[in-house]
Amino acid sequence: MAQVPMTEEGAQALRKELDQLKGVDRPRIVTAIAEAREHGDLKENAEYHAAREQQGFCEGRIQEIEGKLAEAVVIDVTKLPKNGKVIFGVTVDLLNIDTDETVTYKLVGDDEADVKSGKISINSPIARGIIGKSEGDDVTIATPGGEVEYEIDQVHYI
Repeated sequence: MAQVPMTEEGAQALRKELDQLKGVDRPRIVTAIAEAREHGDLKENAEYHAAREQQGFCEGRIQEIEGKLAEAVVIDVTKLPKNGKVIFGVTVDLLNIDTDETVTYKLVGDDEADVKSGKISINSPIARGIIGKSEGDDVTIATPGGEVEYEIDQVHYI
């Protein structure tokens, strides 16, 4: 079983979703199936088939989340030494050397990645290019638009 890094925030979000699925959605779906059964003929009962389909999706998602949590290595970056090194879970300010624009990214696991909220996967080209580097280091990242040079401005352990 492969271990997958995950932030504490990501693990909490998955646990919250799992609680919702098990405590709210699953019982609601079971009730809907029971009510649909009472309508009689199951072959032509659209409510029954829709509820069974929902049940399949719900149970599948429960298994998926439980599997992810079982394989997860939860890393709380706030408890790690703050030495300015880029590692999994940190938030990094990158200064584009050509344009003087600063971008901020948090390095997270694949499942947590959301570029719109500034979270990039540890397996993304940018993350792979800066991992292991320190504040003040210059890095060159290959992007679809060509190579971009960044300076690692600040590393936040938040």
